[in-house]
Amino acid sequence: MTHFNTTEMDLNLIKVYDSTLLSSSKVYQINGRLSRYLGDEGSIKHPQYLFLPLPNQKKKTSFRLNRNKLMTRCYEVEGMVYEKPVVQDNSQQLQLF
Repeated sequence: MTHFNTTEMDLNLIKVYDSTLLSSSKVYQINGRLSRYLGDEGSIKHPQYLFLPLPNQKKKTSFRLNRNKLMTRCYEVEGMVYEKPVVQDNSQQLQLF
C-alpha cells in the first residue's frame, strides 16, 4: 500500500522535463499536492495535462496544467506508485441473504 501521509523532506522529487514520460502509475507532487496523471488533451500547440489529487489530499477535484506550468511545478515522487484501490463488491452477497 502506498504511504500518502509523508512530509516533503521524506520525498525524493524529480523535476518533470519531458511530458512524454508522464505515467498514470506514477505519483507526482504539484503545488504540494500528491496527484496522479490522467492524460492529456488540447491541441499539439497548446497541450493540457490532466491530474487528479490522490485520496487524503485537501483538494479533491481534477486540474489541468499547460506545458509551462508542468515544467515548473510538476515533480515525480521517486519510488511512489499509484495503485488503484481494490473495491470489494459485497452487494451480491447481501442480495443472496
